[in-house]
Amino acid sequence: MFETQSYNGAKQKDYPIVIKQLDALLHDEPDVIANLSNASALLNQFLEDVNWVGFYIWKDDELVLGPFQGLPACVRIKSGKGVCGTAVAEKKTQLVADVHQFPGHIACDAASQSEIVVPIIKEGEIFGVLDIDSPNKNRFDETDQKYLEQFVQTLEKYI
Repeated sequence: MFETQSYNGAKQKDYPIVIKQLDALLHDEPDVIANLSNASALLNQFLEDVNWVGFYIWKDDELVLGPFQGLPACVRIKSGKGVCGTAVAEKKTQLVADVHQFPGHIACDAASQSEIVVPIIKEGEIFGVLDIDSPNKNRFDETDQKYLEQFVQTLEKYI
């Protein structure tokens, strides 16, 4: 069973623990939806100052809402549209300090002020994205990006 972990507040020490928890949590579970659900719940429990944590899955040339923690969200996003669609089009993490300054930002939750989106690439192809929103500007930094990309690399083994 999963036990809630106490984190000490130092990202460089806590993120590796969360990544190990993800690996243990998903080990031997073949169901993609179950794994994405647990991954979003784990991040939501770990991260402070976030209002949405979840996944969009690439289907029929667009992102479709997948498992998440937070308020109801946009269901479909085209490639190149908003932060998530840009991450897909560029196959590159999008670290956005102020979503209102991002051209074409899609406001699913009016409370969101900053966002990080990490593409999930399986066998060279886009599988989807990890999307995390915060009600605070400048919530995410390069340390978050580094470790969330590692989180996604671990997740890719189980999808």
